[in-house]
Amino acid sequence: MANLLNHTFTTPYQTAPFSAIKNEDFLPAIQEEIKKTKSEIDEITSNSETPTFENTIEALEFSGAQLDRVTSIFFNLNSAETNEEIQKLAQEISPLLSEFGNDIRLNEQLFKRVKAVWEARKELTLSKEQQMLLEKTYKGFSRNGANLPEEKKSILRDIDKKLSQLSLKFGENVLAETNAFELHITNEEELKGLPESTLEAAADEAKSRNKDGWVFTLNYPSYIPLMTYAENRELRKKMSFAFGSKAFQGNEYDNRENVKQIVRLRQQRAALLGYKTHAHFILEERMAKSPEKVTTFLEELLEKAKPAAQREFKQLENFAKEENGLEKLEKWDGAFYTEKLKQKLFNLDDEKLKPYFKLENVIDGVFTVAEKLYGLQFEETKEVDTYHKDVKTYKVLDENGELTAIFYADFHPRPGKRNGAWMTVYKSQWKKNNDNSRPHISIVCNFTKPTASKPSLLTFNEVTTLFHEFGHALHGMLANTTYPSLSGTSVYWDFVELPSQVLENWCYEKEALEIFARHYQTNEVIPMEFVTKIKESATFMEGMQTLRQLSFGMLDMSWHGIDPSTIEDVKAHESKVFEATSLYPETPETCMSTAFSHIFQGGYSAGYYSYKWAEVLDADAFEFFKEKGIFSKEVAQKFKENVLSQGGTENPMELYKRFRGKEPQPEALLRRAGLIEKK
Repeated sequence: MANLLNHTFTTPYQTAPFSAIKNEDFLPAIQEEIKKTKSEIDEITSNSETPTFENTIEALEFSGAQLDRVTSIFFNLNSAETNEEIQKLAQEISPLLSEFGNDIRLNEQLFKRVKAVWEARKELTLSKEQQMLLEKTYKGFSRNGANLPEEKKSILRDIDKKLSQLSLKFGENVLAETNAFELHITNEEELKGLPESTLEAAADEAKSRNKDGWVFTLNYPSYIPLMTYAENRELRKKMSFAFGSKAFQGNEYDNRENVKQIVRLRQQRAALLGYKTHAHFILEERMAKSPEKVTTFLEELLEKAKPAAQREFKQLENFAKEENGLEKLEKWDGAFYTEKLKQKLFNLDDEKLKPYFKLENVIDGVFTVAEKLYGLQFEETKEVDTYHKDVKTYKVLDENGELTAIFYADFHPRPGKRNGAWMTVYKSQWKKNNDNSRPHISIVCNFTKPTASKPSLLTFNEVTTLFHEFGHALHGMLANTTYPSLSGTSVYWDFVELPSQVLENWCYEKEALEIFARHYQTNEVIPMEFVTKIKESATFMEGMQTLRQLSFGMLDMSWHGIDPSTIEDVKAHESKVFEATSLYPETPETCMSTAFSHIFQGGYSAGYYSYKWAEVLDADAFEFFKEKGIFSKEVAQKFKENVLSQGGTENPMELYKRFRGKEPQPEALLRRAGLIEKK
């Protein structure tokens, strides 16, 4: 029987036909698409005509379209709805794709043609987007070994194959450790302080595991409320150790060797290609340009944030001593006393706010914000197939009722889904033969589930997470470029967080909150005093929060900005790096690196700093919105035209300056964070 993954989908809007796909379809389909793509490449290389932009660069860009679709479906499922069978397949499929990628990048005939077009670029009349595609294509080869002699190419292939398997293994170990842990409580006395909604969710979790009492897991909606509200310090300590020791327990899921192998292989790869370190290789294609610039950026922020963080920590220590006679503040006390102090200072806690943030209302809210800014309409549709019953699907239409995108939203935790929140793409946007093919965009989150008595009520942090991921989604949905590899979020990594982080700002603004923050029982709009307190508390403990983010960025650079081959002890290395940023006493039982999926499984290696980098951009951009009004059509149009729709078609600083009229000012971030005086 024909494999439907090897054909253009006949579904509405050519969406992924999830319910018709069987796991066993993936491997043969991907093998078949690799074969087809190879023959498309052969057509390019055997063309006897002189290499041109059209017959070489453009032809290469549009090759393998179905392969891209099938692999995006497969790897998205491996993140959002995985199982042992899919994980096993991923271990087979990843090396195949890694090898195939190298077959293309190390194809001498193909590179010769690409190089010929690259060398003739000054004589060609290319648009800015075409120039960018040419540069990206040429660098895609040269930065991946096309100029290497044959014996070094085979070493490179071997490294890439190993790296793809190791990062998969890393992620599987973290997921296995997350799923393996449960805290089972049968005595309600031990759960003092926990909100009713948390207890109800834990009771549901216990029931789903055929147990009495309450079960807590390491998934965020379970873990964070326990760490924030449980008065039982021993429970918090137990959870903190379980969370902090993922893949650091000397068992079959321990990631220490994987970390060392990954960073050493990355270093070898960089050296092979003529770069000093992996960070030098990565940052060449970023706004920051060099490890030195990143390190300076992080250290300058550290210098500004550290005094504030130390003051805040002292304040927290004194408060814990006053409240409970606590002599020594530990990591497992941080969230608990921060929340208590916040309640004391602002009389505001998540339990007071949650009734105003019913998930469905927040979704409507973010849709309304997108409508007011960009004229988008969201229509829920049942005609688009999904991979799980919890996933909602929408048609996104522009002001003229034309289809802009298909949008998938997947909000609640389950065993087959990795922790955290992310935006992803099932189909890119591109233009070909007068057709503007629209994208299929998805956001995946792990928010508090509805219970028997209550709908899904979000913490304020979950509200900002939803806006953040939706900001990425807008970047994907409003894409309007010719080439898929330059479309949507295909931008420099330290620019990609701008659309997501800038949208979070609306969560703090009265005009926006009044749209969606309504009590789930009475429909009463969130009281003004709460809005004021949300704004006032936005920079609460900002120094400590900044230090935490900087510590992650510095840890990332410490693995990738030096030659790591002499690092033997993962924990000792990490502890040394954290000395500059740590406020709490060291815990030998825990380790960040072994579960730092962003840099060892995701795409953030030598790039974690980009969250802070993009915060500078977003604070500066939002000041522009504030000047003209947060729903200013004029500013929104500029942002859409110069940032959201442009993808990676130009240098991001040029796009930003066109939107803002000037380069971003770091002071905007420091002002917003309360680390320097406001103007």
